[in-house]
Amino acid sequence: MLKIAVYGKGGIGKSTTVSNLSVAFARRGLKVMQIGCDPKADSTINLHTGKDVETVLNLIRKNGNAPKLEDMVTEGYAGVLCVEAGGPTPGLGCAGRGIIAAMEKLEECRAFEVYKPDIVFYDVLGDVVCGGFAMPIREGYAEKVFIVTSGENMAIHAAANIAEAVKNFASRGYATLGGLILNKRNVPREIEKVEELAADINSKIVGSLDFSVTVQQADELGKTVLEAFPDSVAAAQYIKLADSVIEACGGLVDDRP
Repeated sequence: MLKIAVYGKGGIGKSTTVSNLSVAFARRGLKVMQIGCDPKADSTINLHTGKDVETVLNLIRKNGNAPKLEDMVTEGYAGVLCVEAGGPTPGLGCAGRGIIAAMEKLEECRAFEVYKPDIVFYDVLGDVVCGGFAMPIREGYAEKVFIVTSGENMAIHAAANIAEAVKNFASRGYATLGGLILNKRNVPREIEKVEELAADINSKIVGSLDFSVTVQQADELGKTVLEAFPDSVAAAQYIKLADSVIEACGGLVDDRP
């Protein structure tokens, strides 16, 4: 089982990227689980034709801390297994602590042993890298971390902070940095700025996604690009990115028993 965490600034396109990667791998016959670690609980929405799914935290609140595993895990497009950690009531509680509670509940219910996924994606908000938001890195859940960024200054700043957190935890035997995913916004010197970031954090750009109206159109339909526009240039780029991610992870999927 290959476990991958994808981080990045809010709104940078993490969930869109992860959802399309999930479909790309599922279409190769792999069992994929996508776990949304964002209080907005919208990581897997385009795998359910724009429909929200019940979050783990909501199920915990409704069922007195005893939700059923089959209620926490839903099947989305292409058979992708979907989980949304969820968040606290707005203005009350800690979103990071909510992620911790959700992860602990999945572990308690032996989710990985029951479903036996080949690949697990953690889609994690990266504006802050502390508490529950750092859990996929520091608790040994993920093996590799990829950071989605554009050439926008705030996205690069967030990516640098995430890379620093990964570096600090890697020394303890936790997840290591797989590389950067450039999600272009067509800002000045975009490629050069992200290449400079990669050099600064001693990493590399593993894949590049062009700014595309096709992605926006698929999002309006509540679908991934690979479902809505499978023959598009954008779809081809996500498929190519899937190859690059596996290569950056050392081809671990091909070595699964």
